[in-house]
Amino acid sequence: MPLQIAQMFPDLWIDEDEEEGKNLNEKPLIQTQIDRYRRHDKFSYHKIFNSNGAEKFMQQLKNLQQNDLNVLVVNFIDMLSHARTEMKMIRELASDESAYRSLTLSWFRHNVLSDVFRELAKSDFKIILTTDHGSIRTVKPIKIIGDRNTNTNLRYKLGKNLNYNSKEVFTIKTPQQAQLPALNLSTTYVFATGDSFFAYPNNYNYYVSYYKNTFQHGGISIEEMIIPIITLTPKSVKLTQNAKR
Repeated sequence: MPLQIAQMFPDLWIDEDEEEGKNLNEKPLIQTQIDRYRRHDKFSYHKIFNSNGAEKFMQQLKNLQQNDLNVLVVNFIDMLSHARTEMKMIRELASDESAYRSLTLSWFRHNVLSDVFRELAKSDFKIILTTDHGSIRTVKPIKIIGDRNTNTNLRYKLGKNLNYNSKEVFTIKTPQQAQLPALNLSTTYVFATGDSFFAYPNNYNYYVSYYKNTFQHGGISIEEMIIPIITLTPKSVKLTQNAKR
Protein backbone atom coordinates (compact mmCIF):
# COMPACT_ATOMS: atom_id res chain seq x y z
CA MET A 1 0.00 0.00 0.00
CA PRO A 2 1.22 3.60 -0.65
CA LEU A 3 1.39 4.53 3.06
CA GLN A 4 3.39 1.40 3.87
CA ILE A 5 5.85 2.11 1.07
CA ALA A 6 6.22 5.73 2.23
CA GLN A 7 6.88 4.60 5.82
CA MET A 8 9.11 1.59 5.07
CA PHE A 9 11.13 3.13 2.22
CA PRO A 10 11.15 6.93 2.73
CA ASP A 11 14.26 7.24 0.56
CA LEU A 12 12.39 5.69 -2.40
CA TRP A 13 9.03 7.44 -1.97
CA ILE A 14 8.17 10.28 -4.37
CA ASP A 15 5.56 12.74 -3.10
CA GLU A 16 2.67 13.74 -5.33
CA ASP A 17 3.84 17.37 -5.66
CA GLU A 18 7.33 16.41 -6.85
CA GLU A 19 8.07 16.52 -10.57
CA GLU A 20 10.25 13.40 -10.47
CA GLY A 21 8.77 10.27 -12.06
CA LYS A 22 6.83 8.02 -9.69
CA ASN A 23 8.05 4.71 -11.15
CA LEU A 24 11.82 5.15 -10.99
CA ASN A 25 12.46 2.87 -8.03
CA GLU A 26 10.82 -0.37 -9.14
CA LYS A 27 14.11 -2.30 -9.28
CA PRO A 28 15.26 -1.49 -5.71
CA LEU A 29 11.74 -2.24 -4.44
CA ILE A 30 11.93 -5.72 -6.01
CA GLN A 31 15.27 -6.22 -4.26
CA THR A 32 13.80 -5.19 -0.89
CA GLN A 33 10.97 -7.68 -1.41
CA ILE A 34 13.46 -10.48 -2.05
CA ASP A 35 15.53 -9.43 0.98
CA ARG A 36 12.45 -9.30 3.21
CA TYR A 37 11.79 -13.00 2.61
CA ARG A 38 15.51 -13.78 3.05
CA ARG A 39 15.80 -15.16 -0.44
CA HIS A 40 18.89 -15.00 -2.62
CA ASP A 41 17.25 -14.96 -6.04
CA LYS A 42 19.22 -13.57 -8.93
CA PHE A 43 16.99 -11.24 -10.93
CA SER A 44 17.02 -8.67 -13.70
CA TYR A 45 14.78 -5.66 -14.34
CA HIS A 46 13.95 -4.22 -17.75
CA LYS A 47 11.60 -1.45 -18.85
CA ILE A 48 10.68 -1.22 -22.53
CA PHE A 49 9.42 1.98 -24.15
CA ASN A 50 9.82 1.16 -27.83
CA SER A 51 10.71 -1.54 -30.40
CA ASN A 52 14.45 -0.94 -30.00
CA GLY A 53 14.15 -1.73 -26.31
CA ALA A 54 12.24 -4.92 -27.12
CA GLU A 55 14.91 -5.94 -29.66
CA LYS A 56 17.67 -5.46 -27.07
CA PHE A 57 15.74 -7.54 -24.54
CA MET A 58 15.27 -10.28 -27.13
CA GLN A 59 19.04 -10.35 -27.76
CA GLN A 60 19.68 -10.88 -24.04
CA LEU A 61 17.04 -13.57 -23.62
CA LYS A 62 19.35 -16.61 -23.60
CA ASN A 63 21.62 -15.09 -20.95
CA LEU A 64 18.63 -14.01 -18.85
CA GLN A 65 17.37 -17.58 -18.65
CA GLN A 66 20.08 -18.22 -16.06
CA ASN A 67 18.28 -15.92 -13.60
CA ASP A 68 15.69 -17.00 -11.05
CA LEU A 69 13.49 -14.03 -11.93
CA ASN A 70 13.31 -11.61 -14.85
CA VAL A 71 11.00 -8.61 -14.59
CA LEU A 72 9.90 -7.00 -17.84
CA VAL A 73 7.80 -3.82 -17.79
CA VAL A 74 6.25 -2.81 -21.11
CA ASN A 75 5.13 0.80 -21.14
CA PHE A 76 3.47 0.91 -24.56
CA ILE A 77 -0.17 0.59 -23.46
CA ASP A 78 0.17 3.50 -21.04
CA MET A 79 1.92 5.55 -23.71
CA LEU A 80 -0.84 4.72 -26.20
CA SER A 81 -3.58 5.97 -23.86
CA HIS A 82 -1.71 9.27 -23.38
CA ALA A 83 -1.01 9.56 -27.11
CA ARG A 84 -4.71 9.05 -27.83
CA THR A 85 -5.43 12.07 -25.64
CA GLU A 86 -2.74 14.32 -27.06
CA MET A 87 -2.50 13.32 -30.74
CA LYS A 88 -5.42 13.81 -33.12
CA MET A 89 -4.20 11.09 -35.50
CA ILE A 90 -4.13 8.44 -32.74
CA ARG A 91 -7.58 9.52 -31.61
CA GLU A 92 -8.86 8.99 -35.14
CA LEU A 93 -7.28 5.53 -35.31
CA ALA A 94 -8.76 4.58 -31.92
CA SER A 95 -12.05 6.47 -32.11
CA ASP A 96 -13.88 4.17 -29.68
CA GLU A 97 -13.12 1.36 -27.22
CA SER A 98 -13.38 -1.36 -29.86
CA ALA A 99 -10.93 0.42 -32.17
CA TYR A 100 -8.62 1.09 -29.22
CA ARG A 101 -8.51 -2.60 -28.30
CA SER A 102 -8.02 -3.56 -31.95
CA LEU A 103 -5.08 -1.17 -32.29
CA THR A 104 -3.50 -2.58 -29.12
CA LEU A 105 -3.92 -6.16 -30.34
CA SER A 106 -2.44 -5.32 -33.73
CA TRP A 107 0.59 -3.75 -32.03
CA PHE A 108 1.16 -6.85 -29.90
CA ARG A 109 0.85 -9.29 -32.81
CA HIS A 110 3.48 -7.45 -34.85
CA ASN A 111 5.80 -6.50 -31.98
CA VAL A 112 8.98 -8.22 -30.86
CA LEU A 113 7.21 -9.09 -27.61
CA SER A 114 5.26 -11.77 -29.46
CA ASP A 115 8.60 -13.33 -30.37
CA VAL A 116 9.64 -13.13 -26.71
CA PHE A 117 6.57 -15.14 -25.69
CA ARG A 118 7.14 -17.71 -28.45
CA GLU A 119 10.76 -18.16 -27.40
CA LEU A 120 9.87 -18.53 -23.73
CA ALA A 121 7.25 -21.14 -24.64
CA LYS A 122 10.09 -23.39 -25.81
CA SER A 123 11.72 -23.31 -22.36
CA ASP A 124 10.50 -24.25 -18.91
CA PHE A 125 9.95 -20.63 -17.86
CA LYS A 126 6.77 -19.76 -16.02
CA ILE A 127 5.38 -16.39 -17.10
CA ILE A 128 3.24 -14.24 -14.81
CA LEU A 129 1.48 -11.53 -16.82
CA THR A 130 -0.21 -8.60 -15.07
CA THR A 131 -0.54 -4.82 -15.04
CA ASP A 132 -0.43 -2.05 -12.44
CA HIS A 133 -3.82 -0.54 -13.30
CA GLY A 134 -6.56 -0.41 -15.90
CA SER A 135 -8.20 2.59 -17.54
CA ILE A 136 -11.65 3.86 -18.39
CA ARG A 137 -13.05 6.06 -21.13
CA THR A 138 -14.12 9.29 -19.44
CA VAL A 139 -17.36 10.92 -20.49
CA LYS A 140 -18.87 12.99 -17.67
CA PRO A 141 -17.04 16.18 -16.51
CA ILE A 142 -17.15 17.20 -12.84
CA LYS A 143 -16.18 20.67 -11.66
CA ILE A 144 -13.57 20.91 -8.93
CA ILE A 145 -11.53 23.80 -7.53
CA GLY A 146 -8.06 23.43 -6.00
CA ASP A 147 -4.99 25.54 -5.29
CA ARG A 148 -1.79 25.48 -7.31
CA ASN A 149 -0.42 22.53 -5.30
CA THR A 150 -3.27 20.24 -6.36
CA ASN A 151 -2.16 17.32 -8.55
CA THR A 152 -3.09 17.22 -12.23
CA ASN A 153 -4.63 13.72 -12.49
CA LEU A 154 -8.13 13.81 -14.03
CA ARG A 155 -9.49 10.92 -11.94
CA TYR A 156 -8.32 11.85 -8.44
CA LYS A 157 -7.26 14.97 -6.57
CA LEU A 158 -5.53 15.49 -3.25
CA GLY A 159 -5.01 18.72 -1.38
CA LYS A 160 -6.11 20.79 1.56
CA ASN A 161 -8.30 23.35 -0.21
CA LEU A 162 -10.51 21.35 -2.56
CA ASN A 163 -13.97 22.60 -3.47
CA TYR A 164 -16.38 20.09 -5.04
CA ASN A 165 -19.86 18.60 -4.92
CA SER A 166 -19.61 15.73 -2.41
CA LYS A 167 -22.53 13.92 -4.09
CA GLU A 168 -20.54 13.52 -7.31
CA VAL A 169 -17.33 12.04 -5.90
CA PHE A 170 -15.87 9.58 -3.39
CA THR A 171 -14.03 11.44 -0.63
CA ILE A 172 -11.41 10.29 1.89
CA LYS A 173 -10.77 12.91 4.58
CA THR A 174 -8.58 10.67 6.77
CA PRO A 175 -5.95 9.27 4.37
CA GLN A 176 -4.23 7.14 7.04
CA GLN A 177 -7.35 5.01 7.50
CA ALA A 178 -7.21 4.15 3.78
CA GLN A 179 -3.43 3.61 3.99
CA LEU A 180 -2.78 6.64 1.81
CA PRO A 181 0.05 9.13 2.46
CA ALA A 182 -0.88 12.66 3.53
CA LEU A 183 1.18 15.74 2.63
CA ASN A 184 -0.20 17.56 5.68
CA LEU A 185 -2.80 17.17 8.44
CA SER A 186 -5.65 18.53 6.31
CA THR A 187 -4.99 16.52 3.13
CA THR A 188 -8.18 15.23 1.47
CA TYR A 189 -8.45 12.73 -1.38
CA VAL A 190 -11.25 13.06 -3.90
CA PHE A 191 -11.86 10.28 -6.44
CA ALA A 192 -13.95 10.31 -9.60
CA THR A 193 -16.21 7.29 -10.00
CA GLY A 194 -17.85 5.66 -13.01
CA ASP A 195 -16.86 7.40 -16.24
CA SER A 196 -16.50 10.93 -14.82
CA PHE A 197 -13.41 13.15 -14.84
CA PHE A 198 -12.37 16.38 -13.14
CA ALA A 199 -12.22 19.76 -14.84
CA TYR A 200 -11.44 23.20 -13.44
CA PRO A 201 -13.91 26.06 -13.94
CA ASN A 202 -11.22 28.11 -15.69
CA ASN A 203 -11.37 27.30 -19.42
CA TYR A 204 -13.93 24.65 -18.48
CA ASN A 205 -15.40 24.11 -21.97
CA TYR A 206 -11.95 23.81 -23.56
CA TYR A 207 -10.73 21.14 -21.14
CA VAL A 208 -14.01 19.24 -21.28
CA SER A 209 -13.86 18.99 -25.08
CA TYR A 210 -10.14 18.08 -24.93
CA TYR A 211 -10.40 15.28 -22.35
CA LYS A 212 -13.86 13.91 -23.01
CA ASN A 213 -13.79 10.37 -24.47
CA THR A 214 -10.14 9.89 -23.47
CA PHE A 215 -8.80 6.94 -21.48
CA GLN A 216 -7.76 7.86 -17.93
CA HIS A 217 -6.85 6.07 -14.71
CA GLY A 218 -6.55 6.82 -11.01
CA GLY A 219 -10.24 6.81 -10.08
CA ILE A 220 -12.66 4.25 -8.71
CA SER A 221 -14.12 1.86 -11.27
CA ILE A 222 -13.99 -1.87 -11.95
CA GLU A 223 -11.99 -1.22 -15.13
CA GLU A 224 -9.25 0.61 -13.21
CA MET A 225 -9.10 -1.36 -9.97
CA ILE A 226 -9.55 -5.02 -10.96
CA ILE A 227 -6.47 -6.17 -12.83
CA PRO A 228 -5.71 -9.52 -14.53
CA ILE A 229 -3.03 -11.89 -13.25
CA ILE A 230 -2.32 -14.62 -15.80
CA THR A 231 0.12 -17.51 -15.31
CA LEU A 232 1.47 -19.14 -18.47
CA THR A 233 3.24 -22.51 -18.38
CA PRO A 234 4.85 -24.07 -21.51
CA LYS A 235 3.02 -27.12 -22.89
CA SER A 236 6.22 -29.17 -22.76
CA VAL A 237 6.38 -28.71 -18.98
CA LYS A 238 2.74 -29.78 -18.57
CA LEU A 239 3.33 -32.89 -20.68
CA THR A 240 6.37 -33.83 -18.58
CA GLN A 241 4.40 -33.34 -15.35
CA ASN A 242 1.54 -35.52 -16.65
CA ALA A 243 3.98 -38.23 -17.73
CA LYS A 244 5.47 -38.36 -14.21
CA ARG A 245 2.02 -38.86 -12.75
